Amino acid sequence: MANSSKQLMLGNKAIARGLFEAGVCFISSYPGTPSTEVTEEAAKYDEIYCEWAPNEKVAMEAAFGACLAGKRSFCAQKHVGLNVAADPLYTMSYTGVNAGMVVLVADDPGMHSSQNEQDSRYHAIASKVPMLEPADSEEALEFTKEAFEISEKYDTPVLIKMCTRVAHSQSVVETGERNVPSKTYEKDIAKYVMMPGNAKKRHPFVEERTAKLREYAETAPINKVFMGGTKVGIITSSTSYQYVREVFGDSVSVLKLGMVNPLPEKLIKDFAAKVEELYVVEELDPIIENHVKALGLKVSGKDILPICDEFSQTKVADAFGKETPCGLKIDDEIPGRPPVMCAGCPHRGLFYVLKQNKCTVLGDIGCYTLGAVPPLSTIEMTLCMGASIGALHGFNKVLGGEAEKHTVAVIGDSTFMHSGMTGLANVAYNQTNSTVIILDNSITGMTGHQQNPTTGYNIKGDPAGKIDLEALVRAMGIEHVRVVDPYDLAQCDKVIKEELEVEAPSVIISRRPCALLKYVKHNAPLKVDKDKCVGCKSCMRIGCPAISIRDGKAVIDETLCVGCNVCTQLCKLGALCPGCEGGDK
Repeated sequence: MANSSKQLMLGNKAIARGLFEAGVCFISSYPGTPSTEVTEEAAKYDEIYCEWAPNEKVAMEAAFGACLAGKRSFCAQKHVGLNVAADPLYTMSYTGVNAGMVVLVADDPGMHSSQNEQDSRYHAIASKVPMLEPADSEEALEFTKEAFEISEKYDTPVLIKMCTRVAHSQSVVETGERNVPSKTYEKDIAKYVMMPGNAKKRHPFVEERTAKLREYAETAPINKVFMGGTKVGIITSSTSYQYVREVFGDSVSVLKLGMVNPLPEKLIKDFAAKVEELYVVEELDPIIENHVKALGLKVSGKDILPICDEFSQTKVADAFGKETPCGLKIDDEIPGRPPVMCAGCPHRGLFYVLKQNKCTVLGDIGCYTLGAVPPLSTIEMTLCMGASIGALHGFNKVLGGEAEKHTVAVIGDSTFMHSGMTGLANVAYNQTNSTVIILDNSITGMTGHQQNPTTGYNIKGDPAGKIDLEALVRAMGIEHVRVVDPYDLAQCDKVIKEELEVEAPSVIISRRPCALLKYVKHNAPLKVDKDKCVGCKSCMRIGCPAISIRDGKAVIDETLCVGCNVCTQLCKLGALCPGCEGGDK
């Protein structure tokens, strides 16, 4: 680990390496694509304490406590996760830091795994916190180390903004040695206790710091000018810089901004004076473009480039009326791959029962959100982490009566720990006849099988504190608590019907581990008895990817089937069974 070497690294892995070399001692995060691998990779360094926190707010507060104690700290989340952590972030801007603290936020242009496409640069601007934005893995490593230097020099938390393409692409980095600076904690009530009297005195400090950071941005080595042809000048950052380079090469001049908050002024004006036409190429909102316009410069940007979705070489080339360089354009249309719950997913059976009972289902964030797509088409609302329970309470409060008898909320075990508990507390306290179903698949599934407070294991897989969901919801005031196996459709149907009739708050825990967990043992795959199968397609109603229809008969893909037997409960003719005669060979 100590020797310098060149390696091919994912952007997220390079961030983790930068944390190691910067001497970070404490990391607390909540998983969220595309940020998850940063903390997973950092956990491989024994020198760094790493943990999964219940949510992003807790993670940031824990990291702040570590930096307050005098050790460099870090936390990571995706863009919507920073919304959850915004409360401590905005006040940390006032308190400043002791040892350096860096916060990573990973945006998701194109919404590959997200419910919105927000631009996290607004958080940096609103909180008055500096933000760095690397364009490849090498910069991811170097900017991470630079962020800690900025943090300690200017007494501020520092944001690093990643995006899906930089986080999940690879380039060569040169690794270095670990250096561990440390500070001592000193009591300072005026600096760290943000009651109004103290906060009023800290606000001027924040404004003075922003002015100093703006001066730094004018000459910061992470803001680079590449002079080429002077007819066109392009101001850009992050992955957009890569697209510009691939489309234009050295035929245009480029101002590449590595620091996107605060933005420089003189540097931009000087660059603009050297070119005939000025453009800004940036994904999502026109933040750089508006800054350039505010400087009184004539510039084009969103008038030729889209404000929605991520960019590509083709989009940039088309916007400037250029041909996409040979080898970069994909002419063939790629077949669609609609998202679907995995074969054997424990959520499938429960959603099927909810659909059969014609329930209105308010959903949450997780792989179970796929219950909204055909053929189940069960979930009717998904807003943000934990919102299903709060929304259920409001829905039932205003409609009451019959609505309470056919409306439920579904939420995963990890999401419940993240932000579902407060919603359930509201249900218990303000008493709606609301039925909440916790989908306990014993893992944080959608982001790649991370542990959470209900699993009994920490980020390294070692035994850890385990929260008992049944005891927890009872302690919150819920008296009606039931546990079902989602593979047992009759049991699920019975319990759901009973709990919807209860005139009190209730919780159903649907418990079955994720079918993809390595330690889960599966039954033999099912087979189809061709003699019994009449092609009625009843088995297709659950949307299992292991089942298809060919030549008028059901077919089971034995490489996908885990023998969960949910489909056998739909087939009235007994045509689906393990090893049945006349079955698929």
